[in-house]
Amino acid sequence: MYSIKCIKKDSARMTGTQNDIPTEVQYTMNSNLPPYQNEVKLDPTPPYMPPPYSAAPAMYPPPQCPAQEGGENAPIPPEEFNHIIEPGSSPPATETNLALSVSSFDDRTIRKAFIRKVFSVVTLQLLVTFGVVCVFTFSSVVTKAVQSNIWIYLSSYIIFIVVAMSLIFSRSLTRKHPWNLVALSVVTLSLSYMVGTVASFHDSSAVVIAMGTTVAITFTVIIFSSQTRVDFTICNGILLVIAVDLLMFSFFCCFYYSNVTQIVYGALGALLFSLFLAIDCQLVMGRQKYALDPEEHVFAALILYLDIMNIFLYLLILMGGSSK
Repeated sequence: MYSIKCIKKDSARMTGTQNDIPTEVQYTMNSNLPPYQNEVKLDPTPPYMPPPYSAAPAMYPPPQCPAQEGGENAPIPPEEFNHIIEPGSSPPATETNLALSVSSFDDRTIRKAFIRKVFSVVTLQLLVTFGVVCVFTFSSVVTKAVQSNIWIYLSSYIIFIVVAMSLIFSRSLTRKHPWNLVALSVVTLSLSYMVGTVASFHDSSAVVIAMGTTVAITFTVIIFSSQTRVDFTICNGILLVIAVDLLMFSFFCCFYYSNVTQIVYGALGALLFSLFLAIDCQLVMGRQKYALDPEEHVFAALILYLDIMNIFLYLLILMGGSSK
């Protein structure tokens, strides 16, 4: 530390007064202080400078949740929220993505099981129906008995209409096991009897050709429906209009009957229900805009079976007109 010491000297008298003014100032070192306090110290820390700018995006940690009563922090958000997804890149695999993939796999598995169940039931129905048709056609005794008891045909027709309409319009019946299978069996047996009765009035060769053609058309339509990208499920309204026109044409054929009108009527009917079969196959397979629920296997088997039976009946009409 420095101390200031002033020394006063006598100066000349001025106008009879004496003024004491300092004439010399001396700076002396205070020897009583430690030597390190006499030194002048400089601050070694540099002045504050802002951090350099970086073009890379800054990564900030997720906010921590406040401590809970147990003394433990709340769960930290998972690491999937800390990822930066670059443009054009796919998001990282997370439990949510895995759950979605497993769910889609389960949907495909359920749909495949539904398809197998439906076509298995339809195959069994066709075996029963075509078996009855063969018995009614090739057994002369059964043919005479069936043709002489038309009241059984009418009874079968009434039973078929009641039970089939119940299955079509009652969703609770189609899903109620085992009554849905019982109702479907009743429909199959009643329709088999009616189709067999109709086939008994035709030539056996025409019946065989109609059965073979029906099986060929069915396989072709099923394969085509499973492979094509054309969505037939949106064409239901158009086909319903064509069906009404075909019904009006059938009334015309009743008054103006000829072999030509019978052939045209049979060909149009077979073509129409082939299109209906394509629509129903796509509804079962579930690859287009509309699809059937996997729980509707009885309803799906019913509509496919009715489409195939209508194709067979219209082919019988076509064969009957061409054989005359």
